[in-house]
Formats: sequence, C-alpha cells, structure tokens
Amino acid sequence: MLNVGKIEEGFVLDHIKAGKSLTLYHQLQLDKQDCTVAIIRNARSNKMGKKDILKVECDIHMLDLDVLAFIDHNITVNVIKDGDIVDKKELVLPKEIKNVIKCKNPRCITSIEQGLPHIFFLADEEKETYRCKYCEEKYGAR
Repeated sequence: MLNVGKIEEGFVLDHIKAGKSLTLYHQLQLDKQDCTVAIIRNARSNKMGKKDILKVECDIHMLDLDVLAFIDHNITVNVIKDGDIVDKKELVLPKEIKNVIKCKNPRCITSIEQGLPHIFFLADEEKETYRCKYCEEKYGAR
C-alpha cells in the first residue's frame, strides 16, 4: 500500500477524475509555485472506481476556486491547518471566468486586440455551457 505523508498547511484535492491530476496541476499553475505537491494517480475509490488526488502544501489563498470549479465542480477541496482538515469547500460553477479558456471565434475582438482578457460567462448552468462575453461564441468542451 502506498503511504503519502500528511501535510501541515495547505489543501487536498480529492475525487479528481482518474488521469486528470496532471492537467489540473498545470491549469492551477502549481508548477509555477514554490510549494510541495504530491500527485496520486489512479487511487482506488469506492465512489468512483479510480480517482486522482493532489496534496498541496502551501497557503490556501493561492488556490483559485473559480478555476478549479470550472475544470470540475465535483472535486472535493479539504483545507488543512496544523495537519488536520479544518474546512471542506464546496465548488460551484463560477458565473464568469477570465483568462482560463480562449475564444476560438476568429472574428472575436479578442483575436484582434491581443491585450484584451478572455472572459466567458455561464450561459446555461444545467448544461454547463459558457459563452464569450464579446461575441457569445459557445465554449465547446462542455
């Protein structure tokens, strides 16, 4: 059995879809942070069959919950202080996301104005559909 030590302060991201932890690691820009990260892939799970887990030892405030919720709002976020879980954060789809995804519409103003932020709003919560704020182009990965 694999044993990964506990962390003193930070967060544990649990119930990540199997094989998605490395993608999450990069999208949360943990590779650019000076913190300890343990990536556990394909762990056994009663609920999911297989799952990934990220253990991150750093300041909890550096975690962007909106980005995390956009990627997968079913992930469990456990906040750790002094080695114990002190809070569990529930993720909800953000109403707006900025500079997480890019608009694919070649006629969108974001294609011409390079410095303009890519902003998407939640158009349909049930279908988890996002649309570009400027041209209403639908984000296709949902």
